[in-house]
Amino acid sequence: MDCSRCRAHPAYYTRRYSGESLCPGCFVGSVVEKVGRTVADRRMLRRGQRVGVAVSGGKDSLSLLKVLHDLGGYDLVALTVDEGVEGYRDEAIEHVKTVCGGLGVDLVLVSYRELFGFSLDQALDWEDEREVSSCSMCGVFRRRAIDEAAARAKVDVVATAHNLDDHVQTFMMNLLHGDVDRLAWLDPSGGGDGIPVRRVKPFTEVYEEEVALYALLSKIPFQGTSCPYMHEGLRSEVRDYLNELEARHPGVKNVLLSSALKVTSRMSSAVRDDPAGKGAVPCEKCGKPSSRGLCGVCRMTQLVLEHAKVLKAQG
Repeated sequence: MDCSRCRAHPAYYTRRYSGESLCPGCFVGSVVEKVGRTVADRRMLRRGQRVGVAVSGGKDSLSLLKVLHDLGGYDLVALTVDEGVEGYRDEAIEHVKTVCGGLGVDLVLVSYRELFGFSLDQALDWEDEREVSSCSMCGVFRRRAIDEAAARAKVDVVATAHNLDDHVQTFMMNLLHGDVDRLAWLDPSGGGDGIPVRRVKPFTEVYEEEVALYALLSKIPFQGTSCPYMHEGLRSEVRDYLNELEARHPGVKNVLLSSALKVTSRMSSAVRDDPAGKGAVPCEKCGKPSSRGLCGVCRMTQLVLEHAKVLKAQG
């Protein structure tokens, strides 16, 4: 079968949800084009802006860095967080340095140990049964770490590599957890009270498997192993369920994304227009923006210090 676009080369990949079959070159170009349209249609970025790209060293974030570099017109800087996961994060950071060096992109690196006084490994090593999932805990600290890296890099906006799968998984998880109000802040174009630097998600309309294929075809070195903590909590089950649905009903993720974006748009507009809506207030402890007395980072830090074996023993 020939490529649906160029008609000059054999097809390499078929998008089951659209029926389009593409050769390697046209596939890579299609991903860049799709991201460019997403960025433009949703007004995520402006030419000339200093854009901090949250780069972990995995396929998604390194692919996003290259796509934005290939689109051109932005002053890019990579923002990388070392969570402190032994045997996992070191390899990823080396890949980040390699890709940044090849693209001529500056790198700002921060760590949990530097910012919070402990690594993720230490934070998750509890002396009793841990009810909070590793992803929930890490997410709280990682968002603050990216904010700190963005401040050091003096960027105008932060781009994260959340893809289509990530977005619909988060949408479903909020519904399953009953966190309906949080749907208002899932706008991929950024927004929300208390966010120091606006965050955007240029990969929102790109399937995870297509990001992986883009990385392979573009010869991007990335960490192939998954985080050892990723299978805790509900997200892995939601991921598997949605993948099964997509296999049986190609395009169902696209439909769910469309629905999620419509709900998010209506809810975010209602929040912005509500004069009684509560905005961010300074955290009672650290002074950072918070929706209530203590911010999420200070609340989570307090839990860690109360339960983590090593940290509790150290007082």
